[in-house]
Amino acid sequence: MTYVAIREVALRDGLQIEAPIPLSAKLDLLSAVAATGVREVEATAFVSPTKVPSMADAAELAAELHNFPGIEFSALVASPNGANRAIAAGLRSIEYVVAADDTFSQKNVGRTSAEATAQIGEIVAIARDSGVTVEVIVATAWDSPFEGPTPPQRVLAIAAAARDRGADRFCIADTIGTATPGRVSSLIAQLRPVLGELPLGAHFHNTRGSGLASAYAAVCAGVTRLDASAGGLGGCPFAPGATGNIATEDLVYLLTDSGFEVDVDLPAAIAAARVAQEAVGHDLPSALLRAGDRIRG
Repeated sequence: MTYVAIREVALRDGLQIEAPIPLSAKLDLLSAVAATGVREVEATAFVSPTKVPSMADAAELAAELHNFPGIEFSALVASPNGANRAIAAGLRSIEYVVAADDTFSQKNVGRTSAEATAQIGEIVAIARDSGVTVEVIVATAWDSPFEGPTPPQRVLAIAAAARDRGADRFCIADTIGTATPGRVSSLIAQLRPVLGELPLGAHFHNTRGSGLASAYAAVCAGVTRLDASAGGLGGCPFAPGATGNIATEDLVYLLTDSGFEVDVDLPAAIAAARVAQEAVGHDLPSALLRAGDRIRG
């Protein structure tokens, strides 16, 4: 069976548009996530607390991560300063986000896409000095909420920069949930010769109901690393109308029932989704939270 690694992103991408919740509630969610058997977790983001108040406790959360052995934790950063803060807090893996369109990039980090791309080398150098790995994530890889369809050449140029400047991994993100299977397969095919041996992951939102289909298309195109969020929690504060990551439990159901191997236990993932729902105090879009597993209910 083909193995697909799932990175749980509820703690960061899932909570970033929510009102801040106590650190204790985040740790309860993390405990539930850890119980699923997941091996990779995006724990937090070292970004401006004025722009993303729900991530203001990044250092405090990072100080608790040693209590969850066996999980590779990562944190999102948007600048060299964020990279330094994440490394100082003990993170061994960081994600640097570059938006493929200028308007989103300006709203998100106050720089054009080209300016953000130019900082990849500095981010990698900072990480290398401390033995930390770097993943470059391209936001708005298929569409921008402000500029419309993203020309693939923009994504390919960022991929080439990530490759040339020493990034360890690369990821394409459907920030506003507009990707569809054919467009996913097309972009991946164009990226392969650019990336060479650089590992490729994918991140999908289910805003328009095509997130799981897009994830399946990515796996069929050879991608073996996918992001997902407990309960489908999440969205982007800088992209109007961008709601809901694909739900971890829905993705696990789809993949395992289709013959793929994952680390995440489905009943435990459904339980983690319930914890996520309780933490934020409102219903989440997960299909399995509503309907249950076809075998276990």
